[in-house]
Formats: sequence, C-alpha cells, structure tokens
Amino acid sequence: MTQVTLAHALPDDPIGWWIYLGTFVVYAVARWFFAWRQARRDGDSHPARAALAEDDPQPDVSGGFRSYRQFFGFVGSAVAVLAVAAVTAGRLRLVLLWVIIPLLVTALSYLDFRQSRAARARS
Repeated sequence: MTQVTLAHALPDDPIGWWIYLGTFVVYAVARWFFAWRQARRDGDSHPARAALAEDDPQPDVSGGFRSYRQFFGFVGSAVAVLAVAAVTAGRLRLVLLWVIIPLLVTALSYLDFRQSRAARARS
C-alpha cells in the first residue's frame, strides 16, 4: 500500500512559522513601498500617509485572480521555486530559495500594486 508523502502539514517548529510570516511581511512592505513611491511621484505632501491609506477599490472581487498576469505570475513563481527545489540540493538549494523567493514575492506585490493602480485610474 502506498502513502501520499508530498503533502505537507503546517509547520511544527517556530522557524517554519517565522518563514511564513516573513513572506507576508515582504509582500506587505514591498506593496507599501510601491504605493509610497507612487505617492511621492504624484507630489503628495505626505506620501507615507497616502501609502498607508491606500485602499483597494474592488472589494467585490471574491477569490481567484483579477488578471491573467496575476495568475501567470503566481504559477510561474511556483514553477520557479519547484524547479530550484528539484534541481538543487543542500546549501545551494537553501541559498537560492532565500534569494529567489523574496524576489518573486516582491514581483507579485508589484503586479498587485499595478492592478490596483489601474483600477483606481479607471474609476
């Protein structure tokens, strides 16, 4: 009898939880940075406040992806992480994943920021 061993449970150790939390923090900080930079370019007198006050103009969207770019960005990021994890081993895998994952999360936050900015421009 075979068992499915590819599915992972939630982490049991604190380091695993810190990694998940760190991913969300990288996303939030990158998204805030893009909003702050845009507010500065637009000449806002308080760009940090404007970046924190930024709200999503599409609250009625439920689940899924808002555009094909978000979908392909997510799928492409997952494929890149899986490829690195499958092809490398040991310290090289660890180093590559610690470099690639923050870059991919930042790129996805930029895609989300651009999508929100385009939606604000339309309304």
